[in-house]
This record gives sequence, C-alpha cells and structure tokens, in this order.
Amino acid sequence: MGSVARTTHQSTTDPDSRLAKKGPGKEAKLAYVGEVLMENGHGLIVDACVVHASGTAEQDAATDLLQALPSRPATVAGDKAYDRRAWVETARAIGVVPHVAQASRSAIDGRTTRHPGYALSQRHRKRIEEIFGWMKTIGGLRKLRHRGTAKVEWQFLFVAAVYNLVRLRTLTRATA
Repeated sequence: MGSVARTTHQSTTDPDSRLAKKGPGKEAKLAYVGEVLMENGHGLIVDACVVHASGTAEQDAATDLLQALPSRPATVAGDKAYDRRAWVETARAIGVVPHVAQASRSAIDGRTTRHPGYALSQRHRKRIEEIFGWMKTIGGLRKLRHRGTAKVEWQFLFVAAVYNLVRLRTLTRATA
C-alpha cells in the first residue's frame, strides 16, 4: 500500500484507517500498512509493525524497523518501491546496504549490484510475498476483524508470531 494516500476520507467504523491505493489505476481502499522485516536465511519474521497508510509509509516503517535492530544486518532486500534515492541514502547512513530491486532511474548502482550477494538477496526477497500471502489466507488478515491501530497491530503481530511457529515446524521437519 501507500503509493497514494489521502486523509480527506475517513471511515465511520475505523477512523484510524487511511484511504490508499496500491498503484496507478488501482482503486483506493481504506487500509493500514503492515511492514515485515524478514531474515533471508530461513524466511523467519524478525520484526513487524502496522502504520497509517501514506505515500512513504512503507519506507518510513522499514527504516524504523532497521534502526530498532540491536545489531545491524549487512544487507536488506526490498522491492522496487524501496528504490528511492532518499530511502537508499537513509539505509546506507544507518549502516545497511540496500539490496532493492532496481526501477528505471535506479538509486542502486554498480557498487551494490556487482556483488554476488545482491543476486542472492533478490532471489530470497520473494519469500516475503509468501509471508503476506500466508497472513492473508491462513492468518485471516485479508479482512480485519479489529478496528483501531493498536488492535490491528496486535492482530498483525500475533499472526506474524504464529507464522514463525509454523515456519519453524516446517524447517525442523526438513532437517530431521
């Protein structure tokens, strides 16, 4: 979410949600933005949060999640939405190398893409879509049952924790 967000419309049932659309030509819906920080090695969720939908909500939330880590990871992967000069510079300033998918007029240059780790990050970052798919279909987040940012975030974090438990079960079965 978050390419366009409006504060001119407000839900009568959930005043905390914001009108947002996923991209050009898409319909606007009242929504929140859920952000997940995943480690690439095993596909486990390291941290997650819910924020109000806005034009930069995803990037702002990702920056906050990265800054909250006790030790900085060497790299962070992301989709084309994160290929913005301001976000790339912010990530580098906090000690993280952004391995984001390149858009036209990319903020990512050869000093990042020439390393084999960049290609590896691009392959692993697709697992994040599996997480969101699971959260919507199995975790029940396609249609929220709670209203208000605090309750929505509680539900989101609970589903993220359950996802990790299911993922851990799968990983331990694979190694046994």
